[in-house]
Amino acid sequence: MRQISIFIPVLATIIVAVGVFRASYVYFQSEELSTAEGRLSLYQSTVVAELERFSHLTHVLARDASVIETANGKATANLNARLEDFARKAGLDAIYLMSVEGITIAASNHLQANSFVGQSYTFRPYFQTARAGEQGRFYAIGTTTGLPGYFIADAVHNVQGDTIGVIAIKISLSQLEQSWHNSGEQVFLANADGVVLLSSDPAWRYQVLVALSESQRHRIEDARQFPGQALMPLDWKALDGQRARISKKERIHLTADIPQHDWTLHYFANDDRAVAQSWLLTSLAVVFAGLALILFQVRRARRVSAALARSEKEEAKLRQANELLAIEIEDRKTAERHLKRAQDELGRASRLAALGTLSASVTHELGQPIAAMRNHLVAAEIGSNGPSVLTGKIGSLVDRMEGITSQLKFFATSDAETFVEVNLSEAVRASVALVEPNLTAANAEIRLDLPENPVILRGSRLRIEQVMTNLLRNAVDASEERERPVVQVRVGSTDGDPWVEIEDNGHGLGEATLADLQEPFMTTRESGRGMGLGLAISAGIVNDHEGAMTARNIESGGAVFRVSFPAFQADEGER
Repeated sequence: MRQISIFIPVLATIIVAVGVFRASYVYFQSEELSTAEGRLSLYQSTVVAELERFSHLTHVLARDASVIETANGKATANLNARLEDFARKAGLDAIYLMSVEGITIAASNHLQANSFVGQSYTFRPYFQTARAGEQGRFYAIGTTTGLPGYFIADAVHNVQGDTIGVIAIKISLSQLEQSWHNSGEQVFLANADGVVLLSSDPAWRYQVLVALSESQRHRIEDARQFPGQALMPLDWKALDGQRARISKKERIHLTADIPQHDWTLHYFANDDRAVAQSWLLTSLAVVFAGLALILFQVRRARRVSAALARSEKEEAKLRQANELLAIEIEDRKTAERHLKRAQDELGRASRLAALGTLSASVTHELGQPIAAMRNHLVAAEIGSNGPSVLTGKIGSLVDRMEGITSQLKFFATSDAETFVEVNLSEAVRASVALVEPNLTAANAEIRLDLPENPVILRGSRLRIEQVMTNLLRNAVDASEERERPVVQVRVGSTDGDPWVEIEDNGHGLGEATLADLQEPFMTTRESGRGMGLGLAISAGIVNDHEGAMTARNIESGGAVFRVSFPAFQADEGER
């Protein structure tokens, strides 16, 4: 009977633990799935934005007078130079004009050894589609350069409406693929044949999800889409319940279609955190069950001690049980603190994921109209043989809109950067040069207190300069209402830790704390003057560099922002 009385509570505890683990795992896995869906939406929006970024350019170029004249037989020298200049400014791999027979007449790379001029591309589907009257789109490895790219083409018509040529552009997606690799996540893009076009893992590129049929291989070979690639099957398998096994590891697996293409985006997420959280909750349940068992034993011990006239032996056992109970209570409090901390971190991650999704949506919705406006401005400048006052003003407005969306992209990307040695004094000088127009406009005085010796830290030069620029602009804006605005910058090092202080004589922080000001869209300026992203972005950059940012008011008026970084540590190869 005694053995049975012990076995039943243990069995009940095991059953409760198994039930709690399963229920909590389902819940936490659903949270992971929701986060993964947000990340997939972000990746999908990024791919669509990149593919549609220059979708209007071929339509505009096909109606350019110089392109039409060259397609009609005019000399190509002038168009070659214009296409070369435009491709460089737009960041395109190539822009080229082909005859109706598919022979390249003029190209932006006409001076390069692997120029497209004279090459025939009649075998390319994008050329065939454009010549038939529709916009052609195609992803392939270049037969001339050997570099992959995304091709967009449109037909060129004369005044009678006859097709006299095809204008095409080549876009490199290598930066998009590199950002996937730097994110540390697993994602790839496959076309309708199941061939992996872009991947966060370079080893997966140009592998196939399902073995290709003979007809598929013949079609790919005829289009010379992937020359020199074996197109071997990828080591993966789709499982039930939105899961898949890839590289011998089981992951959450989500997919999304790419509009206007028969392409599919595959995203894989790790659910180890859901397992860890489930074990934590199960441990708490076991602790509660143990407490219940202990309470039961304590009551039983009290009854036994009363029956044995509170003997010395039973009193010792009771004291021991009370000590164990105190230990268990303390363990419970510790576990509850750990759970609360994990819940807070999960809530913050969810808010950041939602902000990243919102930022990706806004940048996507504004990116295409801005790119179209930029293309039309370039076309207007080409058509009018140079920029005008109106196009210059509109161009400035487009630059401002691009600046706003670029700030929002900070929350929608997680690109990793290579850290280098950065002289903090030089970064301050570069930032002061950037805000010189702001200082002049506010009639503000800048005072620099920089040490003679370099103050070195390891980080991203551009991002550190971005932090300094944001803080300097905030200081100028805060003190612009003063009769004599003054901004002081001090650079130094304490115990090897580099730091910089930016002080102004403005209105100070008011009732706001630094934590409040670091929240996205939080600003102390009046409406229409800033989005409240400067300090949020700066705080993120400082955290990425394992640094710290503090702020305080000055009794005489104004505020001081201090940014400190960890001491510079040379790599093994540098010692």
